[in-house]
Amino acid sequence: MLRDDINKALTEAMKARNERAVSTLRMVNSTLKNADIEARTTGKPLGDAEVLTILQKMIKQRQESVELYRKGGRADLVKQEEEEIAIISGYLPKQMPDAEMAAAIDAAIKESAAAGMKDMGKVIGLLRGRYAGQMDMGKASGLVKAKLSS
Repeated sequence: MLRDDINKALTEAMKARNERAVSTLRMVNSTLKNADIEARTTGKPLGDAEVLTILQKMIKQRQESVELYRKGGRADLVKQEEEEIAIISGYLPKQMPDAEMAAAIDAAIKESAAAGMKDMGKVIGLLRGRYAGQMDMGKASGLVKAKLSS
């Protein structure tokens, strides 16, 4: 489903002669094809959840690049990366607010009967399964760690 949306948007961007969107969506397709090739070795095809994870990873890479380009005084490259982030972000579900994330973490801790840090993997696994693409797992990991260590 998500791939179809990306391919339709690529066609529309080509018709509209939107070069930034065309190059970004082609890059997304290329990354997804590489992931497909890697997935063939495991025999497990990529689903929408895996595609969302890849898109989040691409956004994170671009955000890191933006920081480096800002430090280097390259405003032109900062603008380019920010445009790519905006295009890729359009395919992610709306991110969960902090209050909702905290409630979801509390529910996952309760459901998994997590008692300490040794149960962190169970909690993160539950969150990944339910909220893939909706929550920043790096941020969630820090919150889970704080709640389990206290």
